[in-house]
Amino acid sequence: MSQLGRIRRPADLRSLTTSELEVLAEEVRDYLVESVAKTGGHLGPNLGVVELTLAVHRVFTSPRDRIVFDTGHQAYVHKLLTGRQDFAELRKEGGISGYPSRSESEHDIVENSHASTALSWADGIARAHELTGQTDRHVVAVIGDGALTGGMAWEALNNIAEAQDRRLVIIVNDNGRSYAPTIGGLAHHLDALRTARGYEKVLGWGKRALQRSGPPGRVTYDALHGLKKGMKDVLAPQGLFEDLGIKYIGPVDGHDLPAMEFALRRAKAFGSPVIVHAITEKGRGYTPAMEDVADRFHAVGVIHPETGLPVTPSRFGWTSVFAEEIVEIARQRSDVVAVTAAMLAPVGLAPMAEEFPDRVIDVGIAEQHALTAAAGMAFAGLHPVVALYATFLNRAYDQLLMDVALHRAGVTIVLDRAGITGDDGASHNGMWDLALLRTVPRLRLAAPRDEATLRAELREAVEVDDAPTVVRYPKGSLPGPLPAIGREGSVDVLTRTAGDGGPRTLVVGVGAMAPTAVAVGQALEAQGIGSTVVDPRWVLPVSEDLLDLAAKHDLVVVIEDGLGTGGIGSAVRDALAEAGHAVPVQTHGLPHEFLEHASRASIVERYHLQAQDVARQAAGAVAALTAAHDVVEHEPRA
Repeated sequence: MSQLGRIRRPADLRSLTTSELEVLAEEVRDYLVESVAKTGGHLGPNLGVVELTLAVHRVFTSPRDRIVFDTGHQAYVHKLLTGRQDFAELRKEGGISGYPSRSESEHDIVENSHASTALSWADGIARAHELTGQTDRHVVAVIGDGALTGGMAWEALNNIAEAQDRRLVIIVNDNGRSYAPTIGGLAHHLDALRTARGYEKVLGWGKRALQRSGPPGRVTYDALHGLKKGMKDVLAPQGLFEDLGIKYIGPVDGHDLPAMEFALRRAKAFGSPVIVHAITEKGRGYTPAMEDVADRFHAVGVIHPETGLPVTPSRFGWTSVFAEEIVEIARQRSDVVAVTAAMLAPVGLAPMAEEFPDRVIDVGIAEQHALTAAAGMAFAGLHPVVALYATFLNRAYDQLLMDVALHRAGVTIVLDRAGITGDDGASHNGMWDLALLRTVPRLRLAAPRDEATLRAELREAVEVDDAPTVVRYPKGSLPGPLPAIGREGSVDVLTRTAGDGGPRTLVVGVGAMAPTAVAVGQALEAQGIGSTVVDPRWVLPVSEDLLDLAAKHDLVVVIEDGLGTGGIGSAVRDALAEAGHAVPVQTHGLPHEFLEHASRASIVERYHLQAQDVARQAAGAVAALTAAHDVVEHEPRA
C-alpha cells in the first residue's frame, strides 16, 4: 500500500519516519497533479503547502486543535490527510468541495474562499476557548502573504496582539504571490525578512545538523539542536511584527519538514500568539507550474498532466473582450485608469498593464481600499475602472455606497463572473450583485448579452462622470451574436411575435439570460401566445422606456441569474406599481439561499431557469389572464 493510502486521519502521520514522510509528500503531489488535471481546480497553491500541511497535522491535534485556512483553496492537502482521498468528482455536484466544508468533515472550520478573514476567525475561536476555560486547545491559522494585504487581516492582528494568554499560532505561507506577485509595502517587508542573513543561517545550521543526524530517515536530537541553534538569530520578533507585539519565528523553509515541525513545536510551546513565517514555492514539484511566470496554475481547467496544457483550449470569453476593449479605451482617453485587487490577469487587465504600466493599479486583496481610492482618483480628474469578480464586490459595498455613490464619483466597476459560476460553490457565485446594487442611489448598471453589447456598454459606462456605473458579465465563453431587430428608446427589441390574439407577453432577458428569453418567446409562439422579447441593456435604474413598453403588455416575465427576490424582476414590479401600471410581473431567478457547488447547467436546471420551465409558467399565467378576461367579458350588465 502507498504511504498516502495508509493515511486515514491525521494521527496516522505521527508514526511515520522522515523518509516515509518524504515519500508521502511526493505521493501527495503526484495525486494532486493527476486528479486535478482531470477535474480542474486549484493546483499551484496546494502543491506549495504539502510539507507545511504535513507539519501542521503532526504537531497539532485536529479537530481538537482548530485549523483555519485562508484562503481555503490551499486546503486540498488537508482534505487528503483527513480522510478525503477521492477527488474524482472534485468541485462537481455530489463530489467534494474545492474549499473547506463543515458538511464534509469535522476537521473543516471555515468555508473560507474570501481572503483575509482567517485571522478574525482564529481570534474569535481562541477568545472563546479562553473564556470557556479550554486552555489546552490551540488555534492555527494558515494565511498567505497575499491575504495579508487585506485590511481585515490587520484589524485581526491588532486585536490578537493584546491576547497574550491565547494559544494562537499564525502561519504566514509566504510564496510571494496571490494570483500574481504580492505587491505593496508588506511584500517588501516580507521580502527583506526572507532574504535576511538569519534565514541563511537557519538553512546552513539545519543542513549541517541533519547531515550529522545518524540513521537515515530519523530526526535525532542533534538535528533538532542544530536547527534550534541556527534559529536563535531569528526567534526574536522582527520589524513590523515586533511593533505589533506578536512573537515571530522565521523565516523557515516551508518545504523542509523537520524545520517546519521544529518551528511549530516552538510556537506551540509559547502559549501566546506567535507568527511562524514559512517560505514556500507555489506549484512546488510540478515543472509546468514552476516554470510558469503568468501563474496559470493557480487554478486550472482540465489539463494534460504531463505538459499542463489544456485538454480543450478555452473559447474566446467575456474577459478577453473586456481586456481588448479597455486597452482601446485607454489609448483614446488618457484619464482612464484601471484598478485590480490582486487579480490582474484573471479579470483581464494584463494587456493594459503591459501597454500602460503606470495606469493599472494593483492594490492587493483590498477591495474596500480599491473603491475608496477610486473615488479619490475620480475627484482628482481620472476615470477609474475597477475590475473585480462579482462575488468580491460584496466586501466593498459600504465604500461603494458612501464613498463613491454619495460623492457622485465617476467610477466604473466591471464585474467578471457575475451570476452563476457554479463549480467553486456558495461563496463564489456572483448572484448577489443585482439585489445589492439596486439599493445604491444614482448607480447605473448594464448587463451585456454578447460581445457587441459588452463593448458598447463599457464605452457608455466610462462616459458617465457623475455617478458609479457597473458592467457585469458571466464566467466563461461568449454566446453567439444576438442582434436586436429594433430599439424602443433605450431598450433593444430582440424578437416580436403576434400570436393568436389575447394577452401579450413582454419577456425581459437580463444580460446572459437574453438567449433564454429569446427561446421563451419561441416556445410561447409555438403555443399561439404573442410576445415581445427585449434586452433593457441598462437594467438599473429601471428605465422609463422599459416601463412604457411593459404598460402595453398584459404580462411581464423577467429572467435573471441573480436573486429572484430583490433583483431586477422585483425592481421592474416596483417601478410599474409606482408608475400606476397594473401589469403582473413574473420573476425568474435564483433562490434566496446559498448554492452548493455544481455546474452552471445543473444549477439552471435545478432552479427551473431553462426556457421550457419559464415558458410553461408564462403560458399558465396567460391562460389565467385569458380566463379572467373571458369572465369579465361575459358578465351580465346591470
